[in-house]
Amino acid sequence: MALLLCLGLTVALVRGCLHCHSNFSENFSFYRHHVNLKSWWVGDIPVSSSLLTDWSQDTMKELHLAIPAEITREKLDQVANAVYKRMDQLYQGKMYFPGYFPNELRAIFREQVHLIQNAIIESRIDCQRHCGIFQYETISCTNCTDSHVVCFGYNCESSVQWETAVQGLLQYINKWHKQSTSTRLSSSYSPGLRTTPAFLVSPSFTCLEPPHLANLTLENASECLMQH
Repeated sequence: MALLLCLGLTVALVRGCLHCHSNFSENFSFYRHHVNLKSWWVGDIPVSSSLLTDWSQDTMKELHLAIPAEITREKLDQVANAVYKRMDQLYQGKMYFPGYFPNELRAIFREQVHLIQNAIIESRIDCQRHCGIFQYETISCTNCTDSHVVCFGYNCESSVQWETAVQGLLQYINKWHKQSTSTRLSSSYSPGLRTTPAFLVSPSFTCLEPPHLANLTLENASECLMQH
């Protein structure tokens, strides 16, 4: 009954998750200013400089997530430290032969993208270890503001826990849908304020959409969730 968390296409945004890390500006400023010492071939310098300058923007283009790019601080630290370690090792070397340095930068970039994708998706999947509505704090990769993710976990150990979880879900949905249309539209344009949980925007849960809320009962909601 796991929620579908597949990779899909999304609109390219301005910033990348790593950009939100406290040491990003200092580290990448160093990398950019020392790139001219890393290759014997002058042609590698502008290519490498471009890769470093566009790092954040290109990250968002390559994430291709079907869910919002929101990462926990702990996982952001893990990704950032892994990237800085690879970059520092690369910069410890002397001059490299033509083509090597930009190719290594591309390899680190691709690894970073995979680490970010896995970190975001793993946090969503971890929701299944809970029973009912669960919320965890994150950072929005689009603008580096504090955000949070709300999800629904299926790991209930008894029928009583399951009933309580579904009741909590109904209360959450009813509360969310009481928000004015203007408030929801405003939140959709401000990722840091986004409160729409993944299970409410999933096409699989049409039985939880607004047209069905008026007559939604505990039994109907439970049946809807069990089908997915």
